[in-house]
Amino acid sequence: MKHIFREGKAGAPILLLLHGTGGTEEDLLEVAKLIDEEASVLSVRGNVSENGMPRFFKRLAEGVFDEEDLLYRTKELNTFLDESAEQYGFDRNNIVAVGYSNGANIAGSLLFHYENSLKGALLHHPMVPRKGIDLPKLEGQHVFIGAGANDPICAPEETEDLSRLLEEAGAHVHIQWEHSGHQLTIEEVQGAAAYYETHLK
Repeated sequence: MKHIFREGKAGAPILLLLHGTGGTEEDLLEVAKLIDEEASVLSVRGNVSENGMPRFFKRLAEGVFDEEDLLYRTKELNTFLDESAEQYGFDRNNIVAVGYSNGANIAGSLLFHYENSLKGALLHHPMVPRKGIDLPKLEGQHVFIGAGANDPICAPEETEDLSRLLEEAGAHVHIQWEHSGHQLTIEEVQGAAAYYETHLK
């Protein structure tokens, strides 16, 4: 997978940056600095193209995921993380995902399908990746969700469903509500940074 790796301070978490639809591996680099300047960064570009726009998995329509492709791409990303830890010599168990929109959805899918795939996650405007499945044990996991109370793509009910499913699997979840639609705001990033500082650093 096309990516950028920047080594940080020894022992610091690795921030896995996952962009939104149409983004690139460059998109969230400044966000990573706001969260933790000392962390290593692994920023990945999605392998799927939708009308020339990079994504992490296919969709059938707005908000309707191609479930078969989601499963395939989630496995692909999980394997890539295993290989990257070996290639770059970082701790595979110290990865914190930072995802926005489509990137937050693939990060959520890692949590839903692979036990211990992430140490935790900062998810901005995520949806429920799959419904009706049993989640792995997520005890000790910490998940921040940045959400829009007026998000036209991801309804508040979707955010609350995701939070409930993660909590039922044992995760600690914190939701920060904003009123800027589907946009990633500086207030949201600052909230994610504070949560990370307390629970994930």
